[in-house]
Amino acid sequence: MIEAQGLTKRYGGTLAVDDLSFTVEPGRITGFLGPNGAGKTTTMRLILGLDRPTRGTVTVNGRQLRDLAWPMREVGALLDAKAVHGGRSAYHHLLCLAQTNDLPRRRVEEVLDLVGLREVARKRCGEFSLGMGQRLGIAAALLGDPSILMFDEPVNGLDPEGILWIRNLMKALAAEGKTVFVSSHLMSEMENTADHLIVIGRGRLIAECSVEEFIAANSQQSVRVRTPQPDMLSAAAAGAGATVRHDRSGVLTVLGMTAAQVGDLAFEHGIRLHELAPAQASLEEAFMELTASSVEFHAGLPRGAGQHEPAGVVGGMAPGAARTGEVA
Repeated sequence: MIEAQGLTKRYGGTLAVDDLSFTVEPGRITGFLGPNGAGKTTTMRLILGLDRPTRGTVTVNGRQLRDLAWPMREVGALLDAKAVHGGRSAYHHLLCLAQTNDLPRRRVEEVLDLVGLREVARKRCGEFSLGMGQRLGIAAALLGDPSILMFDEPVNGLDPEGILWIRNLMKALAAEGKTVFVSSHLMSEMENTADHLIVIGRGRLIAECSVEEFIAANSQQSVRVRTPQPDMLSAAAAGAGATVRHDRSGVLTVLGMTAAQVGDLAFEHGIRLHELAPAQASLEEAFMELTASSVEFHAGLPRGAGQHEPAGVVGGMAPGAARTGEVA
């Protein structure tokens, strides 16, 4: 278990983490989300004792990491896959880590097999691709068979097979009762992987709940509609105060109305419907809605970039125009 109480970190005039309190419990995957610059990596560094908090405390299994005799046996972490000696082989990199924590040599072979690097175990780390480096970093995190695993952007550089592998690995670790804490900017992956979420913005906690609760609380009600009379329906829905989005396939998404309300509206205006169904919001949509005011870096579109987009929105802002920010 990881517990943070009033965790605060200031770098000069920059407040990176601001009075942050949360608990990461065993037996589930906790996703750690926030825009770029929100303080996620700083928080992970504070947990691992790589930085000292300005105020507050953070403990792993009830103790600070610096007080653990054999830290890799209790906490395994991947923060930077490139933090290896490029001239050292994967095998000897792991062997060095094992020896510093009094771990048996056979454990090195076991984790190399687990992450699929046995065939390149004697290859220099500096020759590894980004994906191979990620696998080596995950092997190092697993080396001591710890009860707590922390991963910062673990799927970077992995191909689809590798992404599926790490997803299933994290689920298996949580099923064993381990504490799994993972940060990622890939919302679709987090939606498929995480059980619980901790969301921060500008260093402060803004949500702590299950994935389902987060989506329900931070997404607007919407309805998927297909009709041979899209313009009529769009105008009627806009007149009723709803927002309508069009996509290239001709499907309309009506925001701010229930499926029953859209059906009644279509009946009143003599509009034929071919499809009418509640639309399921995604984690990405809910995340963008909640963290819009916490995004530090906003990007724009090149002039004319949106001129080839489909019909856009009636009664609201065009898709993508409201809030644009790189997610971390």
